[in-house]
Amino acid sequence: MYRHSLRKRVAFAFAICVAVLSVVWGFAFFAAIKLSEDRVLMHQLQQAAQSYPVMPVNLRGYDDIASLPESLRAWAQTNPAVGLYEFEAEELHVAVIATDNEKPATGNAQRHAYVVFDVAGIEAASSEDWWWLLLITGVVGTLGAVGFGLGMVVMRKAVAPVLQLAKVVADIDLEHLSMDDYKRIESDRFGADEVGMLAETIEKTLERISAFIARERYFTDSASHELRTPITVITGALELLEHSELSATDIKALDRVRRATLDMKTTIEMFLCLARETDDGLYNEQFFVLPLVSKAIEQQRYLLSRKFVDIDIDKVANPEVCGHPQAFSIAVNNLVRNAFEHTLDGHGPITIRIKQHELLITNQLSNDADERRTPVRAASNGYGLGLGIVQRLCERNGWSFSLLADEARIIARLSW
Repeated sequence: MYRHSLRKRVAFAFAICVAVLSVVWGFAFFAAIKLSEDRVLMHQLQQAAQSYPVMPVNLRGYDDIASLPESLRAWAQTNPAVGLYEFEAEELHVAVIATDNEKPATGNAQRHAYVVFDVAGIEAASSEDWWWLLLITGVVGTLGAVGFGLGMVVMRKAVAPVLQLAKVVADIDLEHLSMDDYKRIESDRFGADEVGMLAETIEKTLERISAFIARERYFTDSASHELRTPITVITGALELLEHSELSATDIKALDRVRRATLDMKTTIEMFLCLARETDDGLYNEQFFVLPLVSKAIEQQRYLLSRKFVDIDIDKVANPEVCGHPQAFSIAVNNLVRNAFEHTLDGHGPITIRIKQHELLITNQLSNDADERRTPVRAASNGYGLGLGIVQRLCERNGWSFSLLADEARIIARLSW
């Protein structure tokens, strides 16, 4: 079904609202005039009826000043200009007109005549006028309110499709799209106008997003298998080599391969943890911090094997965290590795403090300015993508990560 564009519908709605208000105001103005006219005639007729059978003469003409009512004679002697005058105290309306019936002795070529209208009993009292003014103000205010309400109703009906589309889009979960979502966003439901075009664009965008999420999940599942398989094979081969008779040189090489394999496994787990979208249940697990920190220290201790650096573990508390345990372990491993790897020989101790709501890993810096630049720059860049990975893991789990550095130390802070 074809519908006019949203712009035209809004313009039509505004025009209809203005037209209706104009017609209503015109009728109201006309009614006020007729009411005022009928009110004056009614008062005059009422006054005549009360004087029956003698009809009152309240409209008279005067040719000279001497014949005017006494209250007007002093005013008339001031030779007023032609026009209409009102005397509220005397309740008189006077019309001064020019006439040349006769020329006065003063030599003026023109004299004035006076038409006096006695409005006593015809004009309403001022208090009644105030009541009428209040009534008219109320009517005008009511018309304004009705016009405003009418405008709101008409405009809401005009923009209702836009609001409906916005509500539908807001209720859609992009990570779990269903066929019902696509049916609710079909462009045919919103007509052939700008709203329909917008709905069609959103519909196509959702299809692309859905396809992208499906491809990403498929790739993650495939990559998880393809990346884990070589690591498993290498780990099995290393276990077989450990039971063989090896020379001291081969044992050292085996240790390097084992550590490299462990680092590769940690890196793979790191990226899969960020890319995985199907492990939502793991984000609500309860786990203790201390065992994960101790495990990370043992895994990365080899980095301090040739450095004279001590590790000071301050167990202020043993907190329990709700979240993804593997993600937390990866974050802690990265921070511990950064601390161990970028600590210079003899510049210690490395302090690891576990509090109720945060983990602090502190590196002591050298007193020499030249030697200080290296660990600061290295810690800022992190181990590969280490600190960037930590930041993303914290964002996914609602944790907080910060790196504080001054002239004396560098502090990595992980809070939850």
